[in-house]
Amino acid sequence: MSSLSSCVMLLVLMFTTNLMAASAENFDRDCQVSYGGENVAILDGGELLTLSLDNTTGSGVQSNNNYLFGRFDMNIKLVPGNSAGTVATYYLSSQGPTHDEIDFEFLGNVSGQPYIIHTNLYSQGQGNREQQFYPWFDPTTSFHKYTVVWNPQRIIWMVDETPIRVFNNNEAIGVPFPNSQAMTVYTSIWDAEDWATEGGRVKTNWTEAPFSASYTDFELNACVYSSGSSSCATSTSTNSITGSEAWETQSLDSEDQEKLLSVQEKYMVYDYCTDYERFPQGLPTECKQPTLLQ
Repeated sequence: MSSLSSCVMLLVLMFTTNLMAASAENFDRDCQVSYGGENVAILDGGELLTLSLDNTTGSGVQSNNNYLFGRFDMNIKLVPGNSAGTVATYYLSSQGPTHDEIDFEFLGNVSGQPYIIHTNLYSQGQGNREQQFYPWFDPTTSFHKYTVVWNPQRIIWMVDETPIRVFNNNEAIGVPFPNSQAMTVYTSIWDAEDWATEGGRVKTNWTEAPFSASYTDFELNACVYSSGSSSCATSTSTNSITGSEAWETQSLDSEDQEKLLSVQEKYMVYDYCTDYERFPQGLPTECKQPTLLQ
């Protein structure tokens, strides 16, 4: 599907379906346990979710609904202390071998070392588009907001309303872009000691289990997909990233672009678009395109 046709599809859906208000989701009402139920705790009347990992299982929760485009916000407090080998996640994904996926993954580390915010994108089953960042705060002592904006033009990853990454729709030059498969929202925590911390060199210290991450303020401003059609929530935002337009056409203004470039200059620790050793035959096509498109 071309970017033009996907834009038309979104506009048609918005004008021909019943509109709902943007909503704060309740983990008890609007989500279901996907695995490790014994390590899932839903508290405060469904407003707070705690996921734990021990030496028998991790745990995870998923949204009841599927979505095709939207803005997805979650406040997360990560595993404190020695979290080496653990990965907490917040992501969107469809199903099957040609699935689409938009990832936030949080790679644990030994006490005193920074977490890594790992982002990735799959489209039509093609992944390997990782960018990684150090947080500019301690993500274990308080909640911080992690946001995915997904519209037909681009995907924007944000942390506390600051953009850290943009992936533009470059279908016109043959780059797959997720715009036809509805995705479910997932949260989880799991053991990835074979790769998560220093490439698997540092293992999980199970004497410190259980490891727990907390999630709250799950807010959706998105198109619910059911039975082959979408119903799109109205946007309550009047901004771009922090204030100039709704998510349906959200982009980066000059201030947002400065923030993005600053984060990438100061805190990015890996970018697949600069990994010539990994791509000896040439970098992926999108790496040669400008990121900061309006």
